[in-house]
Amino acid sequence: MECKDYLVSHKNFSIQQCEQCGFRLTNPRPDGSSIGFYYKSDQYVSHNDQSKGLINTAYRLVRNYTLRSKLKLIKELNGKEGKLLDIGCGTGAFLEICRNNNWTIAGMEPDPDARTIAEAKLQIAIKTEIGELAGTGPFNIITLWHVLEHIPDLNKTISQLYDLLDRNGTLLIAVPNSASYDAEYFNEYWAAYDVPRHLYHFVPTTIEALFKKHGFRLAGTQPMLFDAFYIAMLSTKYQTGKTDYVKSIRLGLASNSKAKQTGNSSSLIYLFNKV
Repeated sequence: MECKDYLVSHKNFSIQQCEQCGFRLTNPRPDGSSIGFYYKSDQYVSHNDQSKGLINTAYRLVRNYTLRSKLKLIKELNGKEGKLLDIGCGTGAFLEICRNNNWTIAGMEPDPDARTIAEAKLQIAIKTEIGELAGTGPFNIITLWHVLEHIPDLNKTISQLYDLLDRNGTLLIAVPNSASYDAEYFNEYWAAYDVPRHLYHFVPTTIEALFKKHGFRLAGTQPMLFDAFYIAMLSTKYQTGKTDYVKSIRLGLASNSKAKQTGNSSSLIYLFNKV
């Protein structure tokens, strides 16, 4: 499949799939020295608290609800407040609500602009890479909210996460699901392909196999229901040049309805424990 970068470069990139295991990836993938260019957009909302436009305003309104949902989930998983690490913490919104609810927090964010905002907001040092976190664990909860698909060296990173996680802790990985109804409907216009910022495109079978290789077992999944609507809004814009809000709502409802039977939500939270 050929997909276009609608956000920054407007270049085309390929989505390729391994014939043996089904793993999907972007090709060509930018290297570490060039990837930063593809994030330089005021529309990249996770790196900017002030992005304009109706879609980004809706994103931030929904984010307030989803932050409370995420907090509720980690409390249920841990049974009490504990020590939490957020990888790819962006501007620090999730870390802020955790700290305000008595969690001990740590964060990592490679983007310098987002990291500056997070550090000013939280008044703590945010690490620039996972290697800098060595020796700071173990953490009861480690979260990656739509981050894993951006990380170049998956095997090295997952091994580092294993070392940082408490023996009885939980690793939460939220990623888009390229086997979802809305992904199949929009095809190359599906906004969650987000090439080339998304280096990989996970489905439940490939992400479970990847983490199993590194000593994790899948404890469960949870849907991210609002993602289907947000992704549909962007996808209709990419498809026709104009956001179709009515169609976006219809497609979001359809995707979530289909997912009740298949489990293939537009985005999924995967809960991993150590074997």
